[in-house]
Amino acid sequence: MNDELDAAIDQAAAVIAASRHVVALVGAGMSAESGIPTFRGKEGIWTKHGEPDLRDYDRFREDPKGWWEQRMKPSPAMNELAAALAEAVPNEGHFALKEMEDRGSLQAIITQNIDNMHQIAGSTNIIEIHGNRTKLRCTVCSNRWPLDEFPIDELPPSCPDCGGIVKGDTVMFGEPIPREVLDECIEQTARCDCMLLIGTSAVVYPAAQFPVDVLRAGGALIEINPEDTPLSNVSQLVIRAGSGTALPMILERLKEKGDS
Repeated sequence: MNDELDAAIDQAAAVIAASRHVVALVGAGMSAESGIPTFRGKEGIWTKHGEPDLRDYDRFREDPKGWWEQRMKPSPAMNELAAALAEAVPNEGHFALKEMEDRGSLQAIITQNIDNMHQIAGSTNIIEIHGNRTKLRCTVCSNRWPLDEFPIDELPPSCPDCGGIVKGDTVMFGEPIPREVLDECIEQTARCDCMLLIGTSAVVYPAAQFPVDVLRAGGALIEINPEDTPLSNVSQLVIRAGSGTALPMILERLKEKGDS
């Protein structure tokens, strides 16, 4: 381990230990460490196959039955993503976040990822701002169900509670973030005095606004990312390492501080 990384890890653990309400904002970089391809970038799904229709949500609203019929015949891009997701497992960073939550060092995770890795790792207080690929959601009452537990007897399927149209839980282009999810993100951000920026490019809104709000309120930002981002220069600490490397190291320092 180099001295610079060691010092940054130690400082990060000290800031986290001294904070009252720590929130992790997680982006695609963390999933990439589990073998899940990103959408953009050199080997991104959209780079290779083309970006999806920016009117995706409008098309769903105009013809939900047609959208579902198309969903049943996934594109090469979606097939590639589905295959990668089926093989992916949480990395050491996911498990470190789970243990940090268990220890009371982490109060919430706001994830931009749809891969269900945090749940598999055992974390519980997870806010999925872009939804979850393993679930369905009612477009009216926002109830959610595991995909494999919801009978699809007709297209489009309807909500058993309110009769609304059911869609995949992942947020489409042009689709508003579900209000209750956004409200929970805003509440967690308002309470946050230390936000961990883990593998996020910090350019996708509204998630990119949360660290700015924490900073304006006097909170600390700790960036964990091998790449430079628009928030690197304003973060209190920048750890140039992947989450699978940095988070277990931070966890160990927190344990040492707790045992001392």
